[in-house]
Amino acid sequence: MSDVTDAVARLVDHGPTVPALVLASLAALIATAGFHTRWSRRHGQAPPADDTGARPPTAERPAGTGPAGSEPGGSGPGGESALWRMRTTVRDAPGSLAVLCAALADRRIDILSLQTHPLTEGTVDEFLLRAPGELSAAELAEVVTTAGGARTWTERADAHDLVDAPTRVLGLAARTALDAAELPLALRQLLGRCTIRSLPAPADDGAGARAAAAVPPEGALEDTVLRLRAPEGGVISVERPHLPFTPTEFARARALVELDARLGPRVPRGRDVLTLPEGSDITVRRADTRDVPAAKAMHERCSARTLGMRYHGPVGEADRYLNHLLSPRFGRTLAVQTASGRLVGLGHLLWDGDETEVALLVEDGWQRRGIGGELLARLVAMAADAGCESVYAITQASNTGMVAAMRGLGLPLDYQIEEGTLVVTARLDPAAQAAARLPQAERIGRE
Repeated sequence: MSDVTDAVARLVDHGPTVPALVLASLAALIATAGFHTRWSRRHGQAPPADDTGARPPTAERPAGTGPAGSEPGGSGPGGESALWRMRTTVRDAPGSLAVLCAALADRRIDILSLQTHPLTEGTVDEFLLRAPGELSAAELAEVVTTAGGARTWTERADAHDLVDAPTRVLGLAARTALDAAELPLALRQLLGRCTIRSLPAPADDGAGARAAAAVPPEGALEDTVLRLRAPEGGVISVERPHLPFTPTEFARARALVELDARLGPRVPRGRDVLTLPEGSDITVRRADTRDVPAAKAMHERCSARTLGMRYHGPVGEADRYLNHLLSPRFGRTLAVQTASGRLVGLGHLLWDGDETEVALLVEDGWQRRGIGGELLARLVAMAADAGCESVYAITQASNTGMVAAMRGLGLPLDYQIEEGTLVVTARLDPAAQAAARLPQAERIGRE
């Protein structure tokens, strides 16, 4: 992974043709990795597959069941089998792994890939397994425990897990290289179900500054928590209570963060020119902290009511949120500008731990023209493309424009209201997405 970091960073130093060079080189590496995997399988060598990143199912049914997680040719009823990801700890002694593999074979469980992680006490082994369809998680764990495994963890897998680890890591590196906002998503796909928080650099010398200084330059791994220094001086914290991190996972996460730091600020340059119903042309593009001055100027043109609807607090403090909101570290931002280049709208997709928030601000003179709905649909499409299960918006109960925009998505909505504050949550399960009309995520700032 560190070789990928060095290669991509050196390419970026060569100038404005970076995206094409990065994609071309990484495509070649991915093709090579894929060829190596096929060659290894044909010659009886199982390729390593040590990524533990959980992904959302590719169909309506749960991952690992039916078409997404079952495969023909197994020994279960009707010839079906199921894919499993499993991690267990075995004694670091000759023959321990052989006993475990023999026990799996005795139950007609096929080992598709295996990665070992030697630790100070024992060895952590990660498997991708194809098992008879009728085998339950409890039965699988019992087989492993009887064969000497300890602290066993299992999870249904799907077809995405059949991609070998080098190919997957290269793909994540490519996405991170082209878009700084991809880093939290890449870490989540690399590490599976986890909570990622970006803590900004403290502005004082108090407890916050001491906490940031406590993270060494190489990061810190503490069982189920890993912490890494963010490029801008803050801290990236990743928590996974159900499964401790391995040194290999820690090294890969650190390499992705190092890649992000070496490439510096960047957002995709794609943009869409749209014509509003009344005939005006607007441009929708990605934005980052370089747009803070234009965003502050838009704040000055907005009424106190508009700012109050958006920020739910003292209007005079709205400007101080902009560096956070426009930072790719905390999410993605879409900007709307007029033909003259003036910024008249902002839409934010914010990573909030395990949840995702959407927020909109449209300058008064440009409201009620469909800009808010256009921004919201694009942000929600981004969230769906990132594998988010839902998005929520916080607004005032009197903000009928935001409520109408959420209803216009055509997605199932949940409403919660308390003391005049309304939280509207849109569910993004596959069935809901199929029924909704969302724009294609590839058109929204990935170019």
